[in-house]
Amino acid sequence: MDRTAALGFSSFPTSSKKQVVKQITVDLTPDEAQTLEKYCGQTGQAISNVIEELIRGLPVS
Repeated sequence: MDRTAALGFSSFPTSSKKQVVKQITVDLTPDEAQTLEKYCGQTGQAISNVIEELIRGLPVS
């Protein structure tokens, strides 16, 4: 059975913008979910923070 994580992502507001939040759903295999949960348990980080950090590290051109 797949595990699903729904995460909210926010951008920082500027003087001319209101805060924007986009929610996404990620379907993970049981192994992927277990790996993510184990990593978060070992590092003490929240799942959403780990995923946000990984996304920020993506090369974008």
